[in-house]
Amino acid sequence: MSVSVNCPTCQKQVEWSEESPARPFCSERCKLIDLGEWANEEKSIPGEPVVIANDDYNNDEQDY
Repeated sequence: MSVSVNCPTCQKQVEWSEESPARPFCSERCKLIDLGEWANEEKSIPGEPVVIANDDYNNDEQDY
């Protein structure tokens, strides 16, 4: 029995098998479109914001 899923980018049906190397995407193109959306922060995972302390990043004295 083969399982089909919808491509997250274009919604085209994709067979979930070794014959579909870009799965769950239908193509490398759709895969790169999705990656670009994450990189541009158009997509995100809901959650509480994370606060990063600036002490480690704005230290004027460098430990070399």
